[in-house]
Amino acid sequence: MRKLLRQLDKNGERYLMLVFYCFIVFVIVIEVVRRFVLNFSSLWGEEAARFAFIYLGWIGASYGVKHRAHIRFDILMHLLPGRWRGYIYLFGEACTLVFAGFALYWSLDSISTMLQFDTLTPALRVSRVWFEAAVPLGFIMMVVRVLQSAWRDIRDIRAGRAAYAGTMLFD
Repeated sequence: MRKLLRQLDKNGERYLMLVFYCFIVFVIVIEVVRRFVLNFSSLWGEEAARFAFIYLGWIGASYGVKHRAHIRFDILMHLLPGRWRGYIYLFGEACTLVFAGFALYWSLDSISTMLQFDTLTPALRVSRVWFEAAVPLGFIMMVVRVLQSAWRDIRDIRAGRAAYAGTMLFD
């Protein structure tokens, strides 16, 4: 069980992104063939692909937080000593946690309203809650990854190591 959890921690977002991406590609290819070969398209295809894309985006945000691959200004960070970078990263993670807390609260509020009024999607005719749940789930995943990053930064600061800079596009 521990090995499975470690594997999910290491690659969970990658597996989920692969599933959602393949689903989107499959649905769009089917819809293109149906539209241009059979002269018939469905309502459900576009809607299912759109909602899968929303899940893909939120899972990708969590993946970006995990690897520090999100947009940031690194010019000033290179001028600071390694230990100070850790403090700056910790400050950024604290800000992210505060933002995620507010966003999580308001997204759950909107979901409770949808549950109260039992809103359905136009084409699929299923509860919108299943699709709108991508927002709080994405923020929950981001909070977990931010807490993991903060713990890693605290360990690096205590050990006197430079903070993990994350995945960089250019060196």
